Amino acid sequence: MENSKRIRILDVPVDMVNNQQAMEIFKGLMEKPGCDLIVTPNSEIIMNATRDQELKMLIQEAGLIIPDGIGLVYASKIIGMPLNERVTGVDFLNSILAFLEQNGKSIYLLGSKPANEERPSVAELAGQNMLIKYPNLKIAGTHDGYFKKHEEADLVREINESGAEFLCAALGAPKQEKFIYEHRNEFANIRAGIGVGGSLDVWAGTVKRAPIFYQKHGLEWLYRFIQEPSRYKRMAQLPLFMVKVIANGKQ
Repeated sequence: MENSKRIRILDVPVDMVNNQQAMEIFKGLMEKPGCDLIVTPNSEIIMNATRDQELKMLIQEAGLIIPDGIGLVYASKIIGMPLNERVTGVDFLNSILAFLEQNGKSIYLLGSKPANEERPSVAELAGQNMLIKYPNLKIAGTHDGYFKKHEEADLVREINESGAEFLCAALGAPKQEKFIYEHRNEFANIRAGIGVGGSLDVWAGTVKRAPIFYQKHGLEWLYRFIQEPSRYKRMAQLPLFMVKVIANGKQ
């Protein structure tokens, strides 16, 4: 398995990888026993990790930490250890799905909204659309993200009975990362799990991905803010993050 160099941004580790290097590490994780966590941090998650020791600890122990947010790229330059490029969670998941299809490995989709009278669950819809692009992909099972703490044992049992080898969890950060980490030793066949935030909604078509212009310029956060102004409190994390990085860099 290819190893990567890890830098620390506000004392939180991030792998210096591009998409291809991240995929080589991912392939290695899928071949080794046990369940490894894959984290896709952005500025908000890094900021949360500075306040949440449990989150910081599980990121440190993750098998792969991809630089998802554009803020991490800017921060890496400020601290003098520039990242190669962003590896967005949505694009990385695309690469993962292609690999799983080509190698006959199965995926379990967990998270987002449940079914209602008008449509299936978001996870089911996402799975249906994944099969259009990757017709030979093995989707072992799906489950929405609306479950109680006392239901987690049954959910883990369901995931194990499905035979899935990869877990895609869209529960929102840090819940998705904590769920995978907490149950990592209980999974029978899962070799790696990733927290993907709103990626299942994008696959399901219930949320539109930012247009190419925003993607190319690292402005997905601005597009999301325009679409959902109520996110302003979360968006405020980005400038606070940069101020903190600059302040740390001058110490």
